[in-house]
Amino acid sequence: QVQLVESGGGLVQAGGSLRLSCRASGRIFSIDAMDWHRQATGKQRELVAGITTGGNTNYADSVKGRFTISRDNASDTVYLQMNSLQPGDTAVYYCNAKIASRPYAYYNYWGQGTQVTVSP
Repeated sequence: QVQLVESGGGLVQAGGSLRLSCRASGRIFSIDAMDWHRQATGKQRELVAGITTGGNTNYADSVKGRFTISRDNASDTVYLQMNSLQPGDTAVYYCNAKIASRPYAYYNYWGQGTQVTVSP
């Protein structure tokens, strides 16, 4: 079995920073893209940032210049550094990764989510 375990969420004042981590564990042969998504109350889940195995990144327009995604392939971990946080960033943040437990058999996995709350 494969698991994604997130950490680093919490409560922060507007203008503050948080760093989220997500580590994959279990039967892992290879990991492709890793992403962070978020879902605010009453809204649809949206892509925040993504990173490929080679380190290419993409960001939602709303977080460009404030958030940075990175990954450590040696530890199967993806990070999301969030700076200049705003109340509109309040949401549950989910890690997502395409993981193969055997060659060429990639499946999509989700973490359990971590709450980020930004107070005015």
